Amino acid sequence: MSLPLDNIKILDLSRLLPGPYCTQVLADFGADVIKIEEPKLGDYMRWESEKLDDAGGAMFHSLNRNKRSITLDLKSDDGKQIFKELVKTADVVLESFRPGVMERLGLSYEVLNEINEKLIYCAITGFGQTGPYKNMPGHDVNFVSYAGIMELQGEETGKPILSSVQIADIAGGAQQAITGILLALFERTVSGKGQFVDISMLDGSVSLLQTTLPQYLVTNEVPKRGQLDLSGGLACYSIYRTKDNRHISVGAFEKKFWRSFCQVIGEESFIEQSNAPSDIQQKMRTRIQEILLEKTLAEWMTALQHLETCVSPILTFDEVVEDPQIQDRDMIIDITHENGSVKQIGIPIKLSRTPASIRTSAPKLGEHNNQIIGELRISQ
Repeated sequence: MSLPLDNIKILDLSRLLPGPYCTQVLADFGADVIKIEEPKLGDYMRWESEKLDDAGGAMFHSLNRNKRSITLDLKSDDGKQIFKELVKTADVVLESFRPGVMERLGLSYEVLNEINEKLIYCAITGFGQTGPYKNMPGHDVNFVSYAGIMELQGEETGKPILSSVQIADIAGGAQQAITGILLALFERTVSGKGQFVDISMLDGSVSLLQTTLPQYLVTNEVPKRGQLDLSGGLACYSIYRTKDNRHISVGAFEKKFWRSFCQVIGEESFIEQSNAPSDIQQKMRTRIQEILLEKTLAEWMTALQHLETCVSPILTFDEVVEDPQIQDRDMIIDITHENGSVKQIGIPIKLSRTPASIRTSAPKLGEHNNQIIGELRISQ
């Protein structure tokens, strides 16, 4: 069966998380992703955890399936020339260096566009190609801090807390890059020309603030940590502890769900107080917590299982991988590698006619050197 991106060739110069996540999604849907790595060292992610085989560890395998690897020294004349030969037949170049690095290598978008005017060049950076911060280093924690996300994470009386997932790297960077690349590919079918896709992880992070920032832009009222409707402000949308020291998430934001929840816990007087002032919200939270401490997580889930309340158990990873919904949707899959098989995160985008496929495990460093060079028909 053909895949949506079967005829798309991507040269991936990125390392670590945002870029490889982007190209992993595109590779799963058929793109020929050629991972271009520094000789000997390669993508640092290969060495970030205990190795499963000669390719690398669990995270590297998950991020780099369905890809080919070639090692090129882009500081050498030969390396530059081979890269330029690859660009002649490529559809996309993706890189995640700081602005100016590719220019210093003599491989800027302008140079590559002269070689292939249909080329789409995507750069994922922390702050983008312009602006006073463009050359600053940074990581996920820095980008969400500048975006104002970090300030709103945590409880009202505590300090900001770190997220357990990389918001800026994945949602602010990788996902925005996927969208930008696909948009540019679609536009190319009309114009016949490529273009530069400038992805800033800070920009992408700011764009995620749709439930909070627009209100500030209208009122100039700065939201406070722990007081947002969907982040600690409402008793109907909060986290509670159970008797066995587990936790339940309550997302009974709509009246019908809140009514069912209040009836189960025996506090029907709360039903009309879902949008009450903060002092009443605090009293309701305190009382709900007292009630939920009377039973275990399993007991509460049994009591609520046939009702629509938007209440969920907060699962640990061992429970996630065994969860029937996760399993039914194939979000945990087995991938074969050199020393056996390993479980990986599955494919979240389900297409009915041309679904993604896992065709190969992550490549060893430079595994496809001869194959890719041979396709160029140039001298060894």
